[in-house]
Amino acid sequence: MRIYTRSGDKGETSLIYGKRVAKDHLRVEAYGTCDEVNAIIGQAISLIEQEEFSEKQRLIRQLSTVQTLLFHVGAELATPEEKEVTWKLEQQHITQLEQQIDKWQEYLPELDNFILPGGHLAASTLHHARTVTRRAERLTVGLKDELKDSLAIPYLNRLSDYLFVTARLINQQLGVDEIVLLTESSSQNT
Repeated sequence: MRIYTRSGDKGETSLIYGKRVAKDHLRVEAYGTCDEVNAIIGQAISLIEQEEFSEKQRLIRQLSTVQTLLFHVGAELATPEEKEVTWKLEQQHITQLEQQIDKWQEYLPELDNFILPGGHLAASTLHHARTVTRRAERLTVGLKDELKDSLAIPYLNRLSDYLFVTARLINQQLGVDEIVLLTESSSQNT
């Protein structure tokens, strides 16, 4: 199979079922942003694989599952409104993220300040994935009237929370301090 088709050379692409739309169509922006999140998570997994900590294998499995589910979200976003979505998220996918967030939270100190994205490279990569997930969510909200019975928006919302907590967990597991946001008064004292 050839990678290039030349069918998009004039600024259009095909949705699922073949409907042609402009490459800057909101659906394309939304599923393209989910693809971007997926690639960033893949990079984070590569970084996590280089480290040793107690939750490593569980975390890699979970992030790989998230990557698969992001393909499901992308497929849903790439399906025209008038067509049937063949891959749909289920409430259990959101519940699983919530349960894992709660479990990771047990390991972590309470937050009483904002933290800055950073720390270990894998953690900062997941913070990057989190911010791109928020963009995917904002774009998907623009499609909410077309997404009948869709769980894409709540899934993306919960995924960004999961990525935040997971980034914190990695820093904690690898002994890397979180970077606390300095308040105006504390930054003047330095």
